[in-house]
Amino acid sequence: MQPVILLLETSTAICSVSLTRGTDILASRQSSEPKVHASLLAVFIDQILKEQRITLRDCNAVAVSGGPGSYTGLRVGVSTAKGLCFGSSVPLIEVGSLDLIAQLTAENNPGERPYRMFPMIDARRMEVYTAPYSITDTKDMGKLAHREGPVEAMTVTAESFLDILEAGAVVFSGDGALKCRDVIVHPNARFIPVTSHANGMAKAALKAFREQKFEDVAYYTPFYLKEFMAIRPKTDF
Repeated sequence: MQPVILLLETSTAICSVSLTRGTDILASRQSSEPKVHASLLAVFIDQILKEQRITLRDCNAVAVSGGPGSYTGLRVGVSTAKGLCFGSSVPLIEVGSLDLIAQLTAENNPGERPYRMFPMIDARRMEVYTAPYSITDTKDMGKLAHREGPVEAMTVTAESFLDILEAGAVVFSGDGALKCRDVIVHPNARFIPVTSHANGMAKAALKAFREQKFEDVAYYTPFYLKEFMAIRPKTDF
């Protein structure tokens, strides 16, 4: 029987939760309202479990988006996931935040097979979190996004992807890609309006479960990539 996995995605502005059996989506919730992760994540989890008439102990694992992304969002998602796993004795799975965008991009790309994909998460101003991905075809899970290089924080300019774009079609997706449309203007650049959603974690989470790639609940921390920078409020003198 296929495993039932609870998926939590809080690394971007969208807060979403999905429940899967194998790669089939049984239920999902999402909100794009700003700064609601802390207040809605537990609500979404409770709604989905009640809708499916199961408890957390009926799940085989909990998967969480592990970064990079919003510092606060990652803390909310990971702390919730660790609490659920610790309290119910179910294993914890990490899915990279760019991995899930890349997977959704692969599944929603109706055109030519791109030379590379670059999912992007907005990191303020013209900076994004990104990494190169390609698409592989698997027998049991169909298209599967595969990371081809390291994750980095990049300041996007007109020259950022020129060498790669010369080699063929390159697909950019995610909330970070939207602000790059006017900067990346090469004819081989393609932009797909895909944003983060827990549904995109299903295949990676299933693969990790089959390979028994579980995180240590006590010591696991998200991949922040950059140090948290607090913004000091303005004061009048």
